[in-house]
Amino acid sequence: MAHLQLTALAGGRDDDMEEVALLGPYGDSEGPPGEVDEEAGMRRVQVRVTGMTCSACTGAVEAAVSACRGVRSVAVSLLQNRARVVFDPALAKEEDIVEAIEDAGFEAEILPDSAVSQPKSQKALSGQFRIGGMTCAACVNSVEGILMKLPGVKRAVVALATSLGEVEYDPAAISKDEIVQAIEDAGFEAALLQSSEQDKALLGLTGLHTERDVDLLHGILKKTEGLRQFDVNSAHTEVEITFDPEVVGLRSIVDTIEMESSGRLKAHVQNPYVRSASNDAHEASKMLHLLRSSLFLSIPVFFMRMVCPRIPFLSSFLLMHCGPFRIGDLLKWMLFCALLYGAFTEFHPPMYFETSAMIITFVLFGKYLEVLAKGRTSDAIKKLVELVPATAILLLKYKDGKYAGEKEIDALLIHPGDVLKVLPGSKIPADGVVTWGKSHVDESMVTGESLPISKEGSSSVIGGTMNLHGILHIQAAKVGSGTVLSQIISLVETAQMSKAPIQKFADYVAGIFVPIVITLSFLTFCTWFVCGSLGAYPNSWVSETSNCFVFSLMFSISVVVIACPCALGLATPTAVMVATGVGANHGVLVKGGDALERAQNVKYIIFDKTGTLTQGKATVTMNKVFSGMDVGDFLTLVASAEASSEHPLAKAILDYAFHFHFFGKFPSSKNDVKKRKEDVLSQWLLEVADFSALPGKGVQCWINGKKILVGNRTLISENGVNIPEEAESFLVDMELNAKTGILVAYDGDFIGLVGVTDPLKREAAVVIEGLKKMGVYPVMVTGDNWRTALAVAKEVGIEDVRAEVMPAGKADVIRSFQKDGSVVAMVGDGINDSPALAAADVGMAIGAGTDIAIEAADYVLVRNNLEDVITAIDLSRKTFSRIRWNYFFAMAYNIVAIPVAAGALFPFTGLQMPPWLAGACMAFSSVSVVCSSLLLRRYRKPRLTTVLQITVE
Repeated sequence: MAHLQLTALAGGRDDDMEEVALLGPYGDSEGPPGEVDEEAGMRRVQVRVTGMTCSACTGAVEAAVSACRGVRSVAVSLLQNRARVVFDPALAKEEDIVEAIEDAGFEAEILPDSAVSQPKSQKALSGQFRIGGMTCAACVNSVEGILMKLPGVKRAVVALATSLGEVEYDPAAISKDEIVQAIEDAGFEAALLQSSEQDKALLGLTGLHTERDVDLLHGILKKTEGLRQFDVNSAHTEVEITFDPEVVGLRSIVDTIEMESSGRLKAHVQNPYVRSASNDAHEASKMLHLLRSSLFLSIPVFFMRMVCPRIPFLSSFLLMHCGPFRIGDLLKWMLFCALLYGAFTEFHPPMYFETSAMIITFVLFGKYLEVLAKGRTSDAIKKLVELVPATAILLLKYKDGKYAGEKEIDALLIHPGDVLKVLPGSKIPADGVVTWGKSHVDESMVTGESLPISKEGSSSVIGGTMNLHGILHIQAAKVGSGTVLSQIISLVETAQMSKAPIQKFADYVAGIFVPIVITLSFLTFCTWFVCGSLGAYPNSWVSETSNCFVFSLMFSISVVVIACPCALGLATPTAVMVATGVGANHGVLVKGGDALERAQNVKYIIFDKTGTLTQGKATVTMNKVFSGMDVGDFLTLVASAEASSEHPLAKAILDYAFHFHFFGKFPSSKNDVKKRKEDVLSQWLLEVADFSALPGKGVQCWINGKKILVGNRTLISENGVNIPEEAESFLVDMELNAKTGILVAYDGDFIGLVGVTDPLKREAAVVIEGLKKMGVYPVMVTGDNWRTALAVAKEVGIEDVRAEVMPAGKADVIRSFQKDGSVVAMVGDGINDSPALAAADVGMAIGAGTDIAIEAADYVLVRNNLEDVITAIDLSRKTFSRIRWNYFFAMAYNIVAIPVAAGALFPFTGLQMPPWLAGACMAFSSVSVVCSSLLLRRYRKPRLTTVLQITVE
C-alpha cells in the first residue's frame, strides 16, 4: 500500500455538497494538531505515544489524560500509537497532557503542526460499513453500543439481516479506519462500503500486475492536477483517491490514467452496491467451503462411530483388523481426523467425536442456508441496481458545438449537462431531458405505469427506464445520488436499515437469553446428577458405557446447544426487508420499519382534495367579468398575477388565458408550441411587483401601481372588497356543481371570477369504498370552500368533510383525531400538505407531488394512484402478521425444545435428544424464520373487487 500526499489543501473550503460519493475520507480526517474549535472554544492536539502494547495500555493512557483538568475527550489508537485529545486551553496546556502520559509510564510527544490545513469545521459524514460475524440481536446491540461510545460518532444503526451498519460521524474527531478498527477489536469483520463525502472515490484497475505497473500509476497520479492524495492497493487492484472537484473531475482522472499509460491501465469507478453483492457471494462461498470440509471430515467419524457398531459384519471386520473399536489405532485415527476436522473448520477438537462433528456440521449447514436466504431478502435493491446500465454513449462536441464523435463511458462518470445517445432497446443512463429524437419509453420498472410513454423534444426521462423504438439524444440533468432511481434505492435501503418498534422485544429477550439458558443448563445438570446420586431413577436409564455424570452432562449440553436466540433476532428485520422490497416493486416506497408498523393500525385516513382525490389537472371551464373590462384584458391581468404561483389552479388559469389569446396562431407540433409559449409569455404578461402567495387564500401583487387580489372569498373579504349579489349567486351555482370559483379584485373593486374544475381520479370512489370495508374511516380536508368540498365528497363517498382549512389547520385536524389514541394517516401531494404529513402517524405522499411533501411523508406512492393507499395498508398488515408468526415460531421453538432437550419427556417416553440432534434443530430454527419471511415475496396487491367483498365484524 502506497500513500502519497500530493498537494497542500491550503484554503480548504466547506464541503456542503449533498450528493453521495463512493467512499469516505482516507486516513486521518482530523484537523491540524493545534487546531482550535472556534464554536466550543476547545483545542485539539495529537500526541504520539510509544510503549503501548495492548488494550490495557490504551486504557491506562486514556485514564491518565482524562484525569487532567480541562480535558474534554481523549481517544487512543493502539495501532497508530497516537492519542487525540480535545481540551480547554484556558484550563490545561499541552505540557500537562504530555506529563500525564509520561507519569503513566509511556513516552509522549506532541505532533508538530501539519503542512496541510483543513477547514475548521467539517460537515458530519455518513458512512455505510459492511459488518460480518453477527448472528443474533445481541451481536447487533453489542456493535451499536461500541460504535456509540466512540468519540465523534453521532448515530449508529446496525441491521442484522443486511449485515450493514450506518454511522454518522465527525471526521474531525474520528476517521473511518478507526471505526473499522473498533468493530474488528470487538470480534467482528468490518469494511467501509461508501461515505457521503463528495471528493473521495474508489477506482478499480485493470492491467495492474507488476511493481512496474504500480510505479507507472504513481507517476501518472503525481502529475494529475487537482489530485490531493491517493492510496494504491495492488493486492485488490484498487486505488482510493482524494481530489478537488473544482479543479478536476472524476472522468478526467479516469481518462488521464488510460491515456498516460497508453492503454495499459484502465480505471473504473467501483459501485458500492456491486461490492456489497460480491461480499454476499463471497460469504456464501466461504460458508459452502466450510460445510464441504465439515462433511468430508465428519461423515467418516459418524460412519465408524454410529453405523459400524450396528452392523455385525463391519464391526467384526474392524475389530479383527483394527483391534477394539474404541481404543488402539482406530482411536488414534479418529483423534487425527477430529484434529484435522477442527483445523479445517476452525473449531477445537471435541471429546465426543461424532457429537461435536455433527453439531458443527449442522450448524454450518444451517448458517449456509441462512446466508442464502438472507441474500434473497435484499433482492429488491439488487434488481433496482441492475436497472442502471453499466455504460453510456457520450456525444462529443467541439467548442463551437459541432458533432465530434461518440465515446462509450462508465455510467458512473456521467456529468450534469452531458449529451448522451440512447439506442433502441437500451436503458436510459441518467435523468434528463430529450434534446433530439422521438420514441416511446417503458417506465414500468420505476413508476409502475404499464403503458409506454411517448417522448420527444423537451420531454423528461428517468434513468433506468427502457427506450423502446427510436434513437434519443438526452441531456443529463441529475446523476449519481440525485437520480430518481438512486433516491428510490436510498429510500428502500434506509427502510431496511431501520428498526420497527416491535424489534425492541427481540433486543430485550436477546439481552437476557444467554444467562437464562446457561442457568437452565446448570439446573438441568444438577437435577439429573443429584437425582442419579440419590437413586431417584433406575440405573437402567444410564447405558453401560456411561455413568451418572456423563448422563446428566448430555442433557445439560443439549439444553445449551438447542437454545437459539438467532431466530428471534431475525424475525423482524428479515420480514421488513422483504416487505420494503415488495412494496418498491409495487410502487409503494416505505421509509422505515416504524412506519410499516404504524400503518397496520390506521383508523382514520385524511385525504387532501386537490391533486390527491382529484387529478391535479385543473381546467378553467368558464369566466365572468362583472365590470366594463374587456375579457382579454381581464384574463391577461389574472394570468400575470398567477404566473409566479406554483399552485395547480394558477397553472390552469395561465394556460386558459394563453390559449384564449393565441389559439390557432402556433404550429400543431407540441414541441414548437412549448418553445413559442416560453418566448411569448415574457412579452405578453404584465410586469408584477411585490408578489406574495397566501396559503389557503390565493395571491396578491401590484400591477401598474394597483393592487390585485386573486383567490377565494376569505382573501377578498379580508381586504374589504364587496362581492355583488349577482356574482355571489353565480358563484354559489358553480360551487354546487363541484367547481371552484376564483375571485378577482383590482384596485379595491371586484371585477370578475374564473370557474375552475379538477376532475376526480377515476379510482377515487372505489378506493374510498374499499378503505371503509377494511375498517378505515376516510376524511377529506381541503382549503376549498364548503359547497365545492361537499359536492366532491358526495361524489367519492366521503361523509366527514373539513373545508376552508389553512395548511397549519390541517395538522390541527389530524391532532384532533389523535386525541383518543387513534392512528391517523394523511395522504397529500403539495407543499401545503407537508405540515399535516409530518403531524400524521403515517404520512403518504403522492409520488407526483412536491419534494417537500415527499420528504415529510413515511410512504411515497410512486405511481400517483390511490389504489396504492390500499396496497400500503394491506402490505403493512400482512407483514406484521408474518412477523407475529415468526415470533411465534421462534418463541414456541425455544419453549418446546428446551424442556425436551432437558429430558422432561425422558421418564415417560425414554426420549433423549442427543446434542448433535439438538444442533440440527437449532440450525434449522433460524432458517425456518428466514424462509417464513421470504413467503412475503409471494405478496400480491389486493384487487379492488376483492377488497369490496371484505366486511369488518
